[in-house]
Amino acid sequence: MNRDPVNKNAPALERGIAILDLVATSKDKLTVSQISRALGIAKSSTHALCVTLVNLELLIRSTDQSFRLGPHIMRWSGAFARRSDVAAEFASIWDSGTQMPGATITLSVLEGAEVVYLAARNSGASVSLLNFRVGMRLPAAFTATGKSLLSYMSDRQVLQLYADEFPEPMTANSVSSIDELLQELAIIRERGYSVDNQQIAEGVCCFGASILNSDNHPIAGIAVSLLSKKLNMEEVEKVIANVRLITKEISHRMGADI
Repeated sequence: MNRDPVNKNAPALERGIAILDLVATSKDKLTVSQISRALGIAKSSTHALCVTLVNLELLIRSTDQSFRLGPHIMRWSGAFARRSDVAAEFASIWDSGTQMPGATITLSVLEGAEVVYLAARNSGASVSLLNFRVGMRLPAAFTATGKSLLSYMSDRQVLQLYADEFPEPMTANSVSSIDELLQELAIIRERGYSVDNQQIAEGVCCFGASILNSDNHPIAGIAVSLLSKKLNMEEVEKVIANVRLITKEISHRMGADI
């Protein structure tokens, strides 16, 4: 029998990770009792583990006593992106699958009413106007990826998301009200891609689309950005075609029914 303690897992750590995995993948809000039953862990142990995870900001306890993932997860995500050079890998996929090497390309996810950038490869032309960074947050209502991800929500869900307040415009071109945003989202649902026409930065136009998972739910958005003054119809059509091509390809790999 191998008694080497180095080769043994720490049970408490295994249970803590199991809780994080369960909360991350569950479609429902989970309380201590529900987590305990789902994982077969004693309720007292589950409670102690959840308290520890909350204290470490790996979980957040909601007012209804259910749990959701905490902000510490994003710190790890950002560290992973920096150390493993996810941006370079993502750029490599883009360049190998399209005819647009060197374009400004971003990958982001929706978190509340904001998008968080997970990967970004800036071109020399756009960086002077807008420098995308891993971990950067921008109002979803103004960004190409944000608009695309929001378009998968119902109008009612969008209204609830902005029930308290609508973000302050970033430029003179930013949508200024929830009604304007809903009109844009209706158009995006029809044509299958989104446009940020100088809504986050003057002189920069972005085109985006969403990556879907095996449930055909959006999990991330891809966008390509160009200088507005250099845009022509042929180039715009090429960008849109490539954005849709890459998101469909990645969605297919994720098990989406495209």
